[in-house]
Amino acid sequence: MRADLAKAYGQDRLPRYTSYPTAPHFSPSISDATYRTWLQALPAQQRASLYVHVPFCRTMCWYCGCHTTLTKRDDPVTAYVAALRAEARLIAGVIGQLLPISHIAFGGGTPTIMSPACFVDLMGTLRSAYAVLPDAEIAVEIDPRTLTAEMTEALGICGVNRASLGVQSFDPAVQQAIHRVQSFDQTAAAVTGLREAGVRKINFDLLYGLPLQTVESCLDTVAQCIELRPDRLSVFGYAHIPSFKKHQRKIADDSLPDSTERHLQSEAIADALVHAGYARIGLDHFALPEDNLAIALQNGRLHRNFQGYTDDDATTLIGLGASAIGRTPHGFVQNAVSTHDYLAHIAADRLAIAKGYQLTADDRYRADLIERIMCDMTVDLPEISRLHGVDPDHAIINRARVESLIADGAVTMVDNCLSVRDGAEFLVRSVASAFDAHLAQSTATHSRAV
Repeated sequence: MRADLAKAYGQDRLPRYTSYPTAPHFSPSISDATYRTWLQALPAQQRASLYVHVPFCRTMCWYCGCHTTLTKRDDPVTAYVAALRAEARLIAGVIGQLLPISHIAFGGGTPTIMSPACFVDLMGTLRSAYAVLPDAEIAVEIDPRTLTAEMTEALGICGVNRASLGVQSFDPAVQQAIHRVQSFDQTAAAVTGLREAGVRKINFDLLYGLPLQTVESCLDTVAQCIELRPDRLSVFGYAHIPSFKKHQRKIADDSLPDSTERHLQSEAIADALVHAGYARIGLDHFALPEDNLAIALQNGRLHRNFQGYTDDDATTLIGLGASAIGRTPHGFVQNAVSTHDYLAHIAADRLAIAKGYQLTADDRYRADLIERIMCDMTVDLPEISRLHGVDPDHAIINRARVESLIADGAVTMVDNCLSVRDGAEFLVRSVASAFDAHLAQSTATHSRAV
């Protein structure tokens, strides 16, 4: 049945629902003045999170869908980090209070492309501008190929306690096809060094649906990952959109697996990880039972944000850096995407916001519906509707989709509680899209559902 469902729904292009509404619906109508008002209205002493985007890499991986720039020199990175520090202080000044911070995530690009001294200075600025809590999770994305011993030491000194390492695949043929050659030994050395430095929580990122990839090579990669026993793994499907990312044109279309093969790869990885003792978390995450993510799932406290699945329940996320997205209780904001425009804003002592979105009551209602189905694989429509003062009959926008999924055995509806059946978790984005009031008007190109 799984293969039939993958074939029936796998070609649908749908959002990943790391936010609702999704980023294509942001507009320039949200101004600097609006964002300042939102920041100044943040509740006193309510915990928040920080996301720091570092859009630089040494080489381009051809599968990449991130906003990043190649540089062989350190000067552009050093100048950019100085702007990050200035932006952090600027936003803290607008807020006007020492905001408690429970989570900090550094993404990219390659955050560890900055020098150890720059990272130490940046963390010092964040700790002085905000009240970083003693038990805050501080996570950094890392390319094991370029991680140095000096940077590893700096991460430990600065209190980083979680590292997310890009692995993607250990198959040499796949690595050549995506222009990212990374040996198992390089990855293992990075893991050992990080753990010795005190960065003990380790995440791996894997991809399926890559050129030349097979079920067998996926399983071989998983077996090697299990040897290193990461705390979490994120397993994403490669989104081939060469019209959006021109470097993806270097990947031949005929080298890519079809939807059925992609599904087989995804489920083979999932089954192998579950067999190895990892709990399946939502659509695409896996965690050891003692990891915070697995505990959050068990306790009904799992959430979803721009970093994927998380136990972070903060309603405010401050985005720092070019293209960074943030959120306040009022809505979303996104910084200027180009590094040049971002630096110009900060040099002029202006917030770097380029666009955003002000949430409506209906958006908040639908965001809750979508988050619960994405996190729990089930959503109690009457309960969520009651909390928002809405008639549950208004919850489902695309009833034809839900009826089709029920008829095909992918979901059930009992007492107005919609649930994804075991084995059909890979279709949860299709289920979530039935609650999306904006999707029909969207012109964005999303990734395939399977």
